Amino acid sequence: MTGRRRIRSTVLPRSLVRPARAGALPAGALAACAALVAGCVPGVTGGSGDETITVMTWAPENTGATNKPGMPAFAEAYGRWVNAHGGIDGRPLKVLTCDERDDAVAAARCARRAVAENAVAVVGSYSQHGDAFLPTLEAAGIPYIGGYGLTHDEFTSPLSYPVNGGQPALLAGLGRTLADACGPVALVRPDTIAGDQLPPLLDSGLAAGGHDPAGDLRAAEAATSYGDTAERALEHAAAGTGEQGCVVPALGDRTGTFMDSFRRARARHPEVRTATVLGSVDQTVLDASGGASGPYEGAYVTGWYPEAGDARWDPMKEVIRAEAFGDNRIDPADAGVQTTWIAYTVLRQAVESLGDGEVTADTVTAALDGGLKVTTGNLTPTLRWKFQDTLASIGLPRLVNANVTLHVVEKGRLTAAAEGFTDVTSTLEEAAL
Repeated sequence: MTGRRRIRSTVLPRSLVRPARAGALPAGALAACAALVAGCVPGVTGGSGDETITVMTWAPENTGATNKPGMPAFAEAYGRWVNAHGGIDGRPLKVLTCDERDDAVAAARCARRAVAENAVAVVGSYSQHGDAFLPTLEAAGIPYIGGYGLTHDEFTSPLSYPVNGGQPALLAGLGRTLADACGPVALVRPDTIAGDQLPPLLDSGLAAGGHDPAGDLRAAEAATSYGDTAERALEHAAAGTGEQGCVVPALGDRTGTFMDSFRRARARHPEVRTATVLGSVDQTVLDASGGASGPYEGAYVTGWYPEAGDARWDPMKEVIRAEAFGDNRIDPADAGVQTTWIAYTVLRQAVESLGDGEVTADTVTAALDGGLKVTTGNLTPTLRWKFQDTLASIGLPRLVNANVTLHVVEKGRLTAAAEGFTDVTSTLEEAAL
């Protein structure tokens, strides 16, 4: 995909994007309904007294580009686990999944299905086609909780509730690290709309450390070989400064394909260092690429969360053991699976905050907008969404968690390179978006 679409840079007032859902009644009508007709329940729960909470999770599967099958697979496992433990605050959870296919038409179709199925939220999903699905969710008043953070739209829509800093935080954090460690930096990124947003983010971190901007090398998202791109990246990173340069591949699932080409080409060039972001590399990629003898050895990697072996992930792993043992789609080290866990943690606390009240898209949204503070077992800072947050000045009003973690590949293992989180809010504030 190489077409360009205009990025939405303004946020409409909530009154313009959140009309009342079909069937919703004002408070007086609700009281009259309760007094006059037993069992009359307006909104998405129907009139049968069924308190089932319906949500949807989507991600691309079996495409020629980035795939995240573990996200919907984990969502289904989470639904089974919750229901085996009495539901959310006593209410059963119904998890719908949809193959987003890495396609704008399919993403829009998933959103329309969420509306048709009366979903109260879309939770823990992955798509780079925010401008295809978010208008549909906004028109229906359905919140988008814990998207992967790929697109600008996820950080501008008033119905988006991101749980991490997305690509903006990862690349800003990586740039700040590389500013002190590298000579020339070459960024290899998809020639897509989402890819267009990556260079200024990396450059913001480089600039914060007094470093020149990175070379921006576009690559086909679904290529089967990246020989020419690898050559250009190596040439740029070795361009005559006397300092060891760095190559930053940020191609999602295609990063491994690029690194195969890079491995073959690098012997003909001066030594360079590699660096990337979580989502492009995880432990399974490191293992498959040769471990300690592979091309990632010594690479810096920025992530959103603690490393996969951290005890803070044990509750998520218990869900996987109990409900998805043997399901090889679900990797607990995958950032998509981790994001889905955190997104469902947000949903659960939002629903629990409603007590005995009705659970609808509107009430879940109202809870999230009403100052609810969500704790995630220290996997993130406490999450709380405001209409305009700190980074609204650069067009990212919904970005509330700009913390990143720094990892390095040592002896083939992804290990923590620094303790705790680094907040890159101030770096992002200088980004030329």
